[in-house]
Amino acid sequence: METTHQAGEPGAAERRRRELLEAADRVVLRDGPKASMNAIAAEAGITKPILYRHFGDKAGLYQALAVRHTDALLDSLRAALDAPAERRSRVESTLDTYLAAIEARPQVYRFLMHPAEDSHSAERGFDVGLHSAPLLRRLGEELAEVIGERVDLGPGSERLARVWGHGIVGMMHAAGDWWLGERPCERAELVAALTDLLWGRLATAGNRQGGPGF
Repeated sequence: METTHQAGEPGAAERRRRELLEAADRVVLRDGPKASMNAIAAEAGITKPILYRHFGDKAGLYQALAVRHTDALLDSLRAALDAPAERRSRVESTLDTYLAAIEARPQVYRFLMHPAEDSHSAERGFDVGLHSAPLLRRLGEELAEVIGERVDLGPGSERLARVWGHGIVGMMHAAGDWWLGERPCERAELVAALTDLLWGRLATAGNRQGGPGF
């Protein structure tokens, strides 16, 4: 059961929150979108009211998990984008990084992107689908920033970079969701096909002077 940390103990609240998120991760890996607050509390060895005290409700827990996983994914995507390689190879690597992440933890992906189809979601009044849009918007804005920093798109480049950033994220999300559900081809084949789709104006656009290049 939950123990009370002494006042002033450095980092106690942050450590406990991390422990609870790790317990939630274990349940989500097992149950996917059907993960319930009851199951997460049991996994953490606490009562549900204590879990609510830390996160408020399932939406609060979802948001904390979304930040946790989005931060990790963004770090991986940035590393792929900044790798010392030719532009097409970096585009392929970035797409593959995203698809590999959702393939490795499909239950986490489904929890973050799809509402549960059982009584738990209705009982809690929680629809994951209502909360996934901010996650995708964040990915879109982050990618737009990278494109804007590295690619010279001419007049209106900032606006166009945002269009491309959100468009590419939308493509990755839709294609990845379909692929994860049906597995119609190997991941490498999907990566190559999506890269071919992008390989139009991006292939011929110049790099910004003095910038890191792309």
